[in-house]
Amino acid sequence: MSASSKGKSGARAGRAKVDELRQAQQAKERRSRLILIGAVTTVVALIAGAVGFTVWRDVSTRPSLDAVKRFDVTREHTTEPVTYEQSPPVGGDHHPAWLNCGVYPQPVPDELAVHSLEHGAVWVTYRPDLPADQVKALEDAIPDTYMVLSPREGLPSPVVASAWGTQIELTGASDPRLEVFIKEFRQGPNTPEPGAACTGGSDGEVPTTTG
Repeated sequence: MSASSKGKSGARAGRAKVDELRQAQQAKERRSRLILIGAVTTVVALIAGAVGFTVWRDVSTRPSLDAVKRFDVTREHTTEPVTYEQSPPVGGDHHPAWLNCGVYPQPVPDELAVHSLEHGAVWVTYRPDLPADQVKALEDAIPDTYMVLSPREGLPSPVVASAWGTQIELTGASDPRLEVFIKEFRQGPNTPEPGAACTGGSDGEVPTTTG
């Protein structure tokens, strides 16, 4: 074989070797990509499963609001005393002045509190003989805004939470449904005037005149 033929043969062998190495490298890279894709897919599936389980657990363990009562109510302004069908009332005709949201140690006028409900407040009432530690727990549990807390005689249960057109009877300050009710109905979908003021009104006295 001539030197020229040997050179060509060696070049072909070299190229074949290079092609073989390149193919091996490409195969290795494909395997690496497949392994990476598989790992990422597994991680995503695990995360999705964990999130799904968390959502399911939260929903399945969330206290039920099946006991919420719903009412159709009117909403006209009046300076006359109003006799309400519910106690505490959940809406209806009410005074032009609203009750400033907050904590009250004494009962508050219905006509003022109902106006606050119209603005999206939740009104939590409790029996006057509720133990002091439970009253304190209620004070600590309610949000700072769009909430009214006051005692009330003649309640059907130790604690009653009311929003516009809705109400739930609770077993006490530790009833887990209180938090859920507040989250659902404070400035909730039934609110006739969401975002309207819950300050700048009355601190519990029915005004004789209004501006």
